[in-house]
Amino acid sequence: QVQLVESGGGLVQPGGSLRLSCAASGSTFRINTMGWYRQAPGKQRELVAAITSGESTNYRDSVKGRFTISRDNANNTVSLQMNSLKPEDTAVYYCNAVPSWKFGAWGQGTQVTVSS
Repeated sequence: QVQLVESGGGLVQPGGSLRLSCAASGSTFRINTMGWYRQAPGKQRELVAAITSGESTNYRDSVKGRFTISRDNANNTVSLQMNSLKPEDTAVYYCNAVPSWKFGAWGQGTQVTVSS
């Protein structure tokens, strides 16, 4: 079973930036589409950005032009650069495969809070 460890969250003012990182164990990482998900209080978890094994990317409309997903298959990591952050980006952010059932479990996530 793949283990996922997210890091890089924190408190940032509106308009600020954060870079999230995710380290994944397991040899199947590089063949899977990976994604960053987020869950805000009282809301369902949603997919924010995805990157295929060939590094094609796709983004939720609300983050297009502000977030950039990338991956390093040699080190089994996937990152999310978040710029021009807004209060509505506040959530716990998770990485996982797309679809998430492929890895069977979630990491602990990393909290992102955008507030002045």
